[in-house]
Amino acid sequence: MAIDIPEGLPRLAPRASESHKGTFGTAFLIGGSVGMSGAIILAGRAALRGGAGLVRLGVPRACIEVVAAGEPSYLTVPLPDNPSGKIAYGAKAEIQRELQAATAVAVGPGIGKSAGVEALVWWLYRDCPRPLVVDADGLNALAVRRRLVGKFPVPGGPRILTPHPGEFDRLVAVGKLPPEDRRRKAPELAREAGAVVVLKGHRTLVTDGERVYTNPTGNPGMATGGSGDVLTGLITALVCQGLGTFEAAVLGVFLHGLAGDLAAGQLGQESLIASDLVDFLPQAFKRYREAIGEPC
Repeated sequence: MAIDIPEGLPRLAPRASESHKGTFGTAFLIGGSVGMSGAIILAGRAALRGGAGLVRLGVPRACIEVVAAGEPSYLTVPLPDNPSGKIAYGAKAEIQRELQAATAVAVGPGIGKSAGVEALVWWLYRDCPRPLVVDADGLNALAVRRRLVGKFPVPGGPRILTPHPGEFDRLVAVGKLPPEDRRRKAPELAREAGAVVVLKGHRTLVTDGERVYTNPTGNPGMATGGSGDVLTGLITALVCQGLGTFEAAVLGVFLHGLAGDLAAGQLGQESLIASDLVDFLPQAFKRYREAIGEPC
């Protein structure tokens, strides 16, 4: 399939021959819980396929073995958990140590809902000194706290929010919105949150409050559980490789959608699952490199 490169699509620099794993950064992804460990596995695999030099997953002790078995190429960090198998607020000290070595951080895939998770996500959003991607129940935690205090915290570093339509509606603290209203309000949310907003869905929209990008890739087959977790890991990996948050989000949604299109072309939309997106990311990167005239 031929691909068209949108005008202004960010360029990821070719890899120098003397590169090593430290050159491409360390992604630290926080998430998972008992019964939802697959989400953080998908995000971790996507961060690896997205090009991060090292990927570390902070997960509850209760599901550390399941997550570790999901992929041999990432590292796992056991975090204190509560009796229901979710990360506890007491994990803050371990997370702080991991932040020192991280290039970019993500929180949310499979993390679940609890008072401790809400407090932990709010703290990370406010104080994490690294670029931070927030997805899934990480977004729901932000929405709950925002309703309590009426505003987002002032972020301590660059932030990316990746809501699907329902999560977006909760973040803007209103009822169900028509699609056109979400797209109109996305730049407002970006300005209020001090973040890049990725409004997922048909023609995913990326905005930093000033710039707006509408993504041309993707298909309905990607409307399947875990697709957003793959995008979280991919965007985090692109930030690790030196792209700014807006640029990483734009290139991430383009490649994510392109992987979905390539997968659907071979497997059909009905049979597409989230792990297929990870498996087709190498082809997506290759097609992207060829289209911009750079070596693979």
